[in-house]
Amino acid sequence: MTRHDFHKYFKSPGPVVLPVIHVLDAGQVRENLRILVGEGAPGCFLINHDFGVDAFLPVIREVRSAWPSLWMGVNFLAVTGRDAFPVLGDLEGEGCRIDAYWADDARIDETGRDTSQARRIAAARAASSWSGLYFGGTAFKKQRPVDPECWQDAAREAVRFMDVVTTSGPATGEEAGPNKVRQFRAGTGAAPLALASGVTPENATDYAEVDAFLVATGINREGDFYRIDPARLARLMRVAREIGCHG
Repeated sequence: MTRHDFHKYFKSPGPVVLPVIHVLDAGQVRENLRILVGEGAPGCFLINHDFGVDAFLPVIREVRSAWPSLWMGVNFLAVTGRDAFPVLGDLEGEGCRIDAYWADDARIDETGRDTSQARRIAAARAASSWSGLYFGGTAFKKQRPVDPECWQDAAREAVRFMDVVTTSGPATGEEAGPNKVRQFRAGTGAAPLALASGVTPENATDYAEVDAFLVATGINREGDFYRIDPARLARLMRVAREIGCHG
């Protein structure tokens, strides 16, 4: 997938704003979905910070049933694609479509010498017959540290194994910094790049080179990990549109 294809897919010339919902239950998810749809966000990611995958799956099924046409991705916390893709394939087979999987760790070796884990993930994806987009965490928060001198190499390697190269700042809610994004942009070239931490309505223009913002803390209510602030989301959506207009 190219950057052009990605933006065409979402009908968005600027960064695609994809709110991340830290799931408590189906009711809380539906409340957040009403907000993000009302503010014009094209989709979302759901993530299970507070419980395991087995407890997460019924929530996913219920939410998908209630919102059958909404673009919806998921992140199974600390689960690589190798284990996630078979589950996603089974969900799709039963009629529960998941449009994207975001893994915190895509197992990318920035040196290019050991691609075995990334290749096993790719094989699991192919075997699953799941049809969604893969957002693969690279030099990502809380994972194996990658030397900043190797960020561009990591991004270049990642393009081979995923649809959307996805990076972050050092921790939840912390900025990646313009230098990291510049290095990743150089490494990804024509492939799409997503940023998954630290984006706010106030600093989004610093990351105009990014193709997608996966954002929670920057649009949530003050001090609330679980609920979107519609005013903050609206501001971020406005900034993303302005970036697209000037891009």
